[in-house]
Amino acid sequence: MMNDDQLLRYSRQIMLPEFDYDGQQALLDASVLIVGVGGLGSPVAMYLAAAGVGHLVLVDDDVVDFSNLQRQIVHAEDTVDQAKVHSAAASITRLNSDIEITCIQQRLSGEVMSQQVASADVVVDCSDNQNTRSALNEACWQTKTPLVSGAAIRFEGQLSVFDARQEASPCYACLHHQVGNLDATCAANGVISPIVGVIGAMQALETVKLLAGVGDSPVGKLMMFDGLTAVWRSFGLPKLAHCQVCGGIE
Repeated sequence: MMNDDQLLRYSRQIMLPEFDYDGQQALLDASVLIVGVGGLGSPVAMYLAAAGVGHLVLVDDDVVDFSNLQRQIVHAEDTVDQAKVHSAAASITRLNSDIEITCIQQRLSGEVMSQQVASADVVVDCSDNQNTRSALNEACWQTKTPLVSGAAIRFEGQLSVFDARQEASPCYACLHHQVGNLDATCAANGVISPIVGVIGAMQALETVKLLAGVGDSPVGKLMMFDGLTAVWRSFGLPKLAHCQVCGGIE
């Protein structure tokens, strides 16, 4: 049960009729795995902490670089050269000292990845490389853990939710097969700072909705945002019958 301080802190969420007390309690009882605490992971971690997700598991093998500060708002000048997970944990604790934070300073793979995914209620993919994204997708599908996937580059962003608990849901491999190369990086192509905030905030929102069981998630959709025109577009993303992760193999 929530104490008086928690009831006050989260009162603006609790008063929402779709969310209510039960929704907030679901957040407090939840564990979310955030893979990558860079541009996308920064707003995801901060908003989920502020919203009251009880346990955040932060995964990143990198250290804070001065060039990160343009967009990775969970870090600061005085944490340059520190491990990103520890820098992020310190910022999150200042925001909400009531939640539990686990730091994993390595790239997840193999059995470690499977264990962490299985322990999470939702996984948020904020990584920036194809190998991690693909492996995370497979682990989420095997454990039937919802996966909230985001990407941002230049003035563009995209968002999808993959949920193996829904029979018709496609997976990240379906997206990769239909869209093509998704391995472009900010380091090679550049990115305008607020774009990662837009997409990261949307990833946090979809995570909260999944945990609280409210609203409709964009499962089976690819949502794309054009920052130059401020336009969102939504495209159907079918489940591929020949997908070796989520579909039958032809």
